Amino acid sequence: MENKSGNFFGVTYNGNEKLLKLVSNINKNTRLLTLLKSSNINAIDRLGYNDHGPVHVKIVANHALTILRILVKKGITPSIVKNYNMGIDDAEVVVTLASLLHDIGHVVHRKYHPFFSIVIADKILDELLSGVYDDEKKDIIKFEVLHAIFSHEADIEPFTIEAGIVKIADALDMEKGRARIPFKLGKIDIHSVSALAIEKVEILEGNKKPIKIVIVMSNPAGIFQVDELLKSKIKTSGIDDMVEIEARLIENGKEVVFKKYE
Repeated sequence: MENKSGNFFGVTYNGNEKLLKLVSNINKNTRLLTLLKSSNINAIDRLGYNDHGPVHVKIVANHALTILRILVKKGITPSIVKNYNMGIDDAEVVVTLASLLHDIGHVVHRKYHPFFSIVIADKILDELLSGVYDDEKKDIIKFEVLHAIFSHEADIEPFTIEAGIVKIADALDMEKGRARIPFKLGKIDIHSVSALAIEKVEILEGNKKPIKIVIVMSNPAGIFQVDELLKSKIKTSGIDDMVEIEARLIENGKEVVFKKYE
């Protein structure tokens, strides 16, 4: 099925030919784009919440790849490499696909959407992985992706590094009102005020831990987003010992350290 609306999804490839082929398949899949758009109909139009569609999944995928690549650079072995003797390029495929498909269950309902997402993703994954992997490796990739999709909510424990990465990357889509804690659009409360306070998110190599996440805020209320969601997702990610957070507040045009989580 050809997607005639143009490419909606893209990531940095870093020479990963499998990822290049995968993204080509993604951008040709009309049904997938419809799923993502329909997820937003329920999330934004019907519930009055924030974005869970094409823009969100692209941001999450690129955040996830950034985290994964830093961890690999720091000597951390992805689970698909350790357990299945597959490659780093395969781990990149897993986090990309899980990021892409983690919220499609919203087409059914927000409640239990991780479960609905894995049910719907099963067939879509066969389409997206066609021509990228043979049958056995395709199944392994699919199982790893389904696990990461199901594990992205804060209260579900992931068993793989890749799943933990996707869980954290999902929470990091919080710049300029894009926070992951659902808030009613147009309503003024701590949820909306804190969401609008997040100016910038940076994923860097850390000094004390492999990953350093910097959250830049225009208002101290932004710390609510860190305390209420990001911390809990990192805590239950299975890779919490690899991540530190630094919240900064803009004061007189300069970024000042507001709070550290180590």
